[in-house]
Amino acid sequence: MTTRIIGTGSYVPEHIVTNDDLSKIVETSDDWIRSRSGIGERRIATDDRTSDMAAAAAARAIEQAGISPEEIDLILLATSSPDYCFPNGACEVQEKTGAVNAACYDISAACTGFVFALNTAHAFIRAGIYKTALVIGADVLSKLIDWTDRSTCVLFGDGAGAVVVRADETGVLGLNMHSNGQKGNVLTCGARSNGNFLLGKKPELGYMTMEGQEVFKFAVKKVPECIIQVLEETGTDKDDIDYYVIHQANYRIIESIAKRMKVSMDRFPANMEHYGNTSGASVPLLLDELNRSGKLKRGDKIILAGFGAGLTWGAALIEW
Repeated sequence: MTTRIIGTGSYVPEHIVTNDDLSKIVETSDDWIRSRSGIGERRIATDDRTSDMAAAAAARAIEQAGISPEEIDLILLATSSPDYCFPNGACEVQEKTGAVNAACYDISAACTGFVFALNTAHAFIRAGIYKTALVIGADVLSKLIDWTDRSTCVLFGDGAGAVVVRADETGVLGLNMHSNGQKGNVLTCGARSNGNFLLGKKPELGYMTMEGQEVFKFAVKKVPECIIQVLEETGTDKDDIDYYVIHQANYRIIESIAKRMKVSMDRFPANMEHYGNTSGASVPLLLDELNRSGKLKRGDKIILAGFGAGLTWGAALIEW
């Protein structure tokens, strides 16, 4: 028994911010951003909260799956930008979707979060603990960004993606997850700092910081490694993979991954031109686009891979 995706959904805010828009608030240009990242625009939340977007994507996935919310046993929300410290965002999604029978919690693994959450749901289902799960990646990174820092503010956007998974005879064929906390300082976002009556000050909130070259080098080395690992462990040839759905951080990173693996870019779909880096949302958002456009066929083999802060990285091989 394994875990099969039976429905997908996604949601992005309505407000579009182009590269030209950003050039009015920081020293940058459309050419500069596109040449370094492949990003042309991104969606930025104004009224949408993380749980709102997560619930909207979840509702679409549930509808496509053709199940009732009450059938869901487990909700996992991968996010770095929850609305609250508590309650967790997955519980908010439960309330908004009516999945009253689900156990709910969040997973924090930054841009690898959705892959980690999917692998976690698979472990529960394969163990026979749960039968049906809702797995979501959602982030409002715009509230974590220093909009005067052009090295980060031009890269990120807001969005959500979701899948419904259920116990089946086919689906997840192999997976892996990896972490390196010793390198965690290359991509960080501080939480609320200490501040109380003993210290005589109020807590402060941090913003995202990133050492771009270090992240680039990490991604182009570790992502091919974890993909090759899951291929070898499942006895699958790289040429048998129909699509490599990689975290949409930077087009140059994906090009480098494809080159290292000696696989055509035709099998590496991309949408960061329109959405930027949506962190935990990027893999399910792209997967939903592929699904709803009719590009995914039953029996297709797909690699899902993520990489991000932690440092974290991992992959899953699924049969559609």
